[in-house]
Amino acid sequence: MENKATYQQPLTDFMRGDFTALNKNLTVDEALRKIRTEGVGERIVYFYVVDDEQKLVGVLPTRRILTARSSQKLDELMVKNVASLNNDATVYDACEFFAVYKFLAFPVVDAERKIIGIVDVNLFTDELLDFSERQKVHDVFESIGFQISEVKNATPFKAWKIRFPWLMATITSGTVCALFAGMFEATLTESLVIAFFLTMVLGLGESMSIQSMTLTVQSLHTVQPSLKWYLKNLLKESQTALLIGLSSGLLVATVAFLWKGEIVTSAAIGTSILLVQFAAAVVGLSVPAILHKTKLDLKVSAGPITLAMTDVLTILFYMGLATVIM
Repeated sequence: MENKATYQQPLTDFMRGDFTALNKNLTVDEALRKIRTEGVGERIVYFYVVDDEQKLVGVLPTRRILTARSSQKLDELMVKNVASLNNDATVYDACEFFAVYKFLAFPVVDAERKIIGIVDVNLFTDELLDFSERQKVHDVFESIGFQISEVKNATPFKAWKIRFPWLMATITSGTVCALFAGMFEATLTESLVIAFFLTMVLGLGESMSIQSMTLTVQSLHTVQPSLKWYLKNLLKESQTALLIGLSSGLLVATVAFLWKGEIVTSAAIGTSILLVQFAAAVVGLSVPAILHKTKLDLKVSAGPITLAMTDVLTILFYMGLATVIM
């Protein structure tokens, strides 16, 4: 599969045509003679039963046809409730079918329910696993700012040209954070405890944003970002972030209070962590979604931008709230 292959590709690109369709009115003996005469596919798993109009009406496991009486009709032996995939299904739809039904193969049918092919579990072992491994590598490089194909055989100078610009996002955000921190010099002077926990709060924000960004990038392999998708995931991620932020804030506030005994300062630290975690989750979801939606993901990395925005918001929330409360 080429790099452009994704779980959104049409399943018809991967289905096989070497299936065996048997008429429901055939007896077991007649069906076996037909199979011997016409042969079977390379990797036969099930026999599919059709009516006179070639529409799918049942499935016949191999063991059942081999152990049945020769005079029995297939209509009596077949399993009538057949799980099938439509011809407009994607590879991702097939993946869900294999996970839910645990079958080894599924027929692919058209709008008239006529079989046009089959897809079996080898699709995932032969094709998608290779793609999945490549996609994992792609995701890692996307999160740090460049694509593996760009730097694989690059000279040191070319590698510098590719990699250094993305470090500018970190340098820029660090400079902005330093300027903002300078604006809150009076707050830092009033309570050194705020300064002591600044590194921890920055780390918590970055961790949350990277977690959210990673989940979003993985999700974008199988869906196209839309407003409905964004709002649904925003609600879910926000609820998770609030729970994590509340837990982290309470824990750190307790540590700060037990260490220095300053209840107001501890409350400021804990509350700011809650806000920072929430904001970081929103940024981690929004940045890759926007970049993918606008087709900029091949040129603009979600990782550096997400971390830069998170750091700036962390300083604003942390120092701003401390200034207001104290």
